[in-house]
Amino acid sequence: MRKRLLAGLFFAAFLLYNGSAARAETARAAILIEAETGRILYEKNAHEPLPMASTTKVMTALVALENASLSDTVTAGKNAFGVPGTSIYLSEGEQLSMEEMLYGLLLCSGNDAAVAIAEHVAGSVDAFCRLMTEKAAQIGCENTVFSTPHGLPAQNHHTTAYDLALITRAAMENPVFRQIVSTQRASIPWAGHTQMRILNNKNSLLATYEGALGVKTGFTRAAGRCLCFAAERDGMTVIGCVLNAPNWFQDAA
Repeated sequence: MRKRLLAGLFFAAFLLYNGSAARAETARAAILIEAETGRILYEKNAHEPLPMASTTKVMTALVALENASLSDTVTAGKNAFGVPGTSIYLSEGEQLSMEEMLYGLLLCSGNDAAVAIAEHVAGSVDAFCRLMTEKAAQIGCENTVFSTPHGLPAQNHHTTAYDLALITRAAMENPVFRQIVSTQRASIPWAGHTQMRILNNKNSLLATYEGALGVKTGFTRAAGRCLCFAAERDGMTVIGCVLNAPNWFQDAA
């Protein structure tokens, strides 16, 4: 009974996230797990490899947090400048701390921040993606390969709902990650402007779903609507992941 109730809460949360009368069961794949034990509470096509749009950035942040200091100065190179899709509008040569870049990555889903972070940590996007894939294998993912740090469409870039739940679970064990994804609004410097960059979290569940802890939204036409979600109810934390839900929005994650 409790498992069915929690699954129902998960689907209610996804319904709120989409702002639509459609239900989460329309997604290609979905899973709900208990965070503490990893016990599966609900699953649908949970081991089918699929693209994951900007939920990719959960692993981007985790690898960065484990391989760099929050106080590191991260420079946006020519590859980070002008990356398509969602952006925090970094200018070439602009510098932010790693912590500020992570807020831009996870709140506003900055694709430019993802590239800047990747190049800072590993020297190149390709090398960073190898670190991401290796980390996924270390935590038990068997069907996950990363080809980008941001999740824009790319060959051989995929995960499963189950693997993504494992990744999200591992990331939520990091207190800095957990703090960032639960933040609704933040500000960071903006070179060449008198005002600060205002970062509003794209995850509306933080404001609409009781007990929501984050984590990350995502969308591309290829991946559909994707979501990593964590919430706490009655002393129990659950993690839910949805891949390839119907496409109601037109922006790239």
